[in-house]
Amino acid sequence: METKFIETDILNQLDRAFNGIPSNDYPKGGPGDVKYHFFLDLEHGYCLTAGSRIHLYADKSRWAVILEKSGYQTGRMTAEAELNYVGNCIQYSVAQYPTGNYITNTQEVILIDSAEFERIENKEGEEMETFERIGKHITEIQIRDSLVPFDSNPENYEKVGIHIQTDDNPNQLIGFGDFVRYLHETNPQLLCATESELRKLIPNDLPKIMTIHDFHYSSAYDKATPPSQQETYQLIAKVLTTGDSSHWKPVEPNNSWKNWKSGNL
Repeated sequence: METKFIETDILNQLDRAFNGIPSNDYPKGGPGDVKYHFFLDLEHGYCLTAGSRIHLYADKSRWAVILEKSGYQTGRMTAEAELNYVGNCIQYSVAQYPTGNYITNTQEVILIDSAEFERIENKEGEEMETFERIGKHITEIQIRDSLVPFDSNPENYEKVGIHIQTDDNPNQLIGFGDFVRYLHETNPQLLCATESELRKLIPNDLPKIMTIHDFHYSSAYDKATPPSQQETYQLIAKVLTTGDSSHWKPVEPNNSWKNWKSGNL
C-alpha cells in the first residue's frame, strides 16, 4: 500500500503527543478553550493499571493509533478503559462549558461505575477495612451491563501474581484494584473497549490493520526517549505506511502491569 504519509510523519505526531503538544490539525478553539493531549501512561499515580493494547488503522491517506489502557481510577472510584488517539484524522472530543471548551484526544469508557463500587464496598470492621475493599458477602459485580461472579478467594489472586495486602486487612478482603487486575488476568475481554467504542473518534470507514496486545513499553516520564527513538513505535510507523502487519516483530514485551508501579497516590 502506497500512502500519502511517511514514517517520519507518524513518528513526529507521536512525539508531539508524548510531550503533550496538540497536533497541527487540533481544533483551533477560542481564547477560553483548554486543550489536552494525552499519551499512554502505565505508571499513572491515580490509576492502578490492569491491561494495555495498541490499535492501528490506516488507508492510503489517513492513519490512526489508539493507545488503550484499562485499570482502576483511584481518584474517581471507577474502573475504566482510557483511549488516547493519535493520527491525521482524529475527530477530537469537545466538551462545552460556560467558560470555554475542553478539547482532548482522549475518551474514557466506564467499565464499573462509582455507584457499583459504593455498593460492593465493605461496610464492617476498622476504617482501613472499609476503604476500597470488597465485602465478603458480595457474590456478583456489575461490569457494564452484566453481572459477573466475584471470586473472594485470595489464594486465586496470589496464583496470578496479585498480592492481597494483609496490613489492616485481617480478613484478606479483595481491594478494588486487585479485582480489576484479576479480571485482566482471568477474563481480559471484560476490560477491553469494543470496536464501536474505539472508533468513536476516528472515521467509521478507516480500515483496521491490527491490534497489538504485547509490546515493549518505555516510561512516559523518560522524556529523553520519545516514540521516534523507540522500536515499538518505529515498527508501528512501518506497519501503518505499508498496511502490512507482518512488519510487527518487536523486542520482548514488558507492558504487563506487573512491570510498572502505578496507582500509588
